Amino acid sequence: MNGTDTAMPPPPRSNEGETRAAEMPSEVDDQLMIGVQNGNPRAFDALVARHQGPLIGFFCANAHDRQLAEDLTQETLLRVYNQAWDYLPTGRFQGWLYRIARNLLIDTVRRHSHDAVLRALKTSDAEQTALRSLMDAVASPADQAGVRELGVLVKAWLQELPAEQRETFTLHHFSGLTLPEVAEILKTSVATTKSRLRLVREKLQEKLRLRGVGGLEET
Repeated sequence: MNGTDTAMPPPPRSNEGETRAAEMPSEVDDQLMIGVQNGNPRAFDALVARHQGPLIGFFCANAHDRQLAEDLTQETLLRVYNQAWDYLPTGRFQGWLYRIARNLLIDTVRRHSHDAVLRALKTSDAEQTALRSLMDAVASPADQAGVRELGVLVKAWLQELPAEQRETFTLHHFSGLTLPEVAEILKTSVATTKSRLRLVREKLQEKLRLRGVGGLEET
């Protein structure tokens, strides 16, 4: 055989890049943030489309007020835009984003009474999705027939938890963040994050058992 018989063409570079981007959401966020820093309005629109829903879910779970959740989401995204130059594209956009969201939530809770937390027995379609996600985390499928009613109760019970436990649960189950990402946002260890998450599940399952709902078996 001569050298030309065994030569193989290199894979297309553009497709390779597209595959890496598809497999690494953090890289997509970084590229979009670079676009925002360069004044590309479409880059910011894409960031909004990617993160608006999870942010609303996070705020709904912690404030229990749909309108307030939407307002806080808009304010968070506005701060992302205004503080874009403070972000370094190192693959940690979600941690940076949710630190902004959490600080805004803390400031808002300090300024407002808890009346909003005790309202909203009527839920929107988007909140129904969040409630089902929450019930998936603490109740068995057989116990979810009354997901709306039980979900509202569980959201109210979340407000009785210490803030760090509630935020751990909602960041993981409502916003879909990994345990390392939650640990980074809350400035704690992954082990502590796991412990808090397990404790919240146990507390909520005990509440459900007291109402005759079986809850999930530990895996």
